Amino acid sequence: MIDAALATHLGLADAEPVRGGCIHRCYRALRGGRAVFIKLNDARFADAFSAEADGLQALRNAGCTVPEAMAHGRVGDKAYLLLEHLDLRPGGDFTALGHMLAAMHRSPGERHGWPRDNYIGSTPQANGACASWAEFWRTRRLGPQLALAARNGYELDAVPVWELLRDHEPSPSLLHGDLWGGNAGFLSNGAPVLFDPAVYYGDREADLAMTELFGGLPREFYSAYGPLPAGYEMRKHAYNLYHLLNHLNLFGGGYLAQVRSTLRLLADAL
Repeated sequence: MIDAALATHLGLADAEPVRGGCIHRCYRALRGGRAVFIKLNDARFADAFSAEADGLQALRNAGCTVPEAMAHGRVGDKAYLLLEHLDLRPGGDFTALGHMLAAMHRSPGERHGWPRDNYIGSTPQANGACASWAEFWRTRRLGPQLALAARNGYELDAVPVWELLRDHEPSPSLLHGDLWGGNAGFLSNGAPVLFDPAVYYGDREADLAMTELFGGLPREFYSAYGPLPAGYEMRKHAYNLYHLLNHLNLFGGGYLAQVRSTLRLLADAL
């Protein structure tokens, strides 16, 4: 349960644990009579919660419906993120979700990256600008994950898959950054909500690719979003390799076969 010092600091009452992911401990509570959602972890996660609050505000500024980030910080040896509580359900208006994502992707950036580094899950995610999109994906995304996989003892035949992006220079779009189906939900009226972002400016295809990684979303979502450029069907594997490597590094060898098969597929395309 939430300890007394933290409950007093945040003005919480009637806290009870709820499901909320595999990294943090999550609770629903009351604050001044209003339902709130709290994420807790060790103090070392304070920067990750700060980054999440930053990402939620960016999505809100782009017109997306997201839970309001009300406060974040540390109390003793605990870090916290206090969010508006939304009563979400997994099914709703996927056409509206497609339209909302397309509108978010029309929020342009001057360059690929983000003003601050953040996290993909609990893994640090560097966002410094690069000269090209292919270099960004190599040095800020695949390179760090491949290096981490090697340190974790995984032997991978790491072909230079970023070469598939060499002549692909997309306009920088605001991305959610971690857009699998579990990071979207719906209000009781069916309206879509996004949460748990890992934002940056990049190729909008990277967001669409991740929606396909763990089973995909309903057809009406993709129809509402609209068509993607030629070459997406191969580039999506280069983008999803990043997330597969991250899952390998976070959760272990259960993802190794999928990483290796994706590397073989991309190697055949080079």
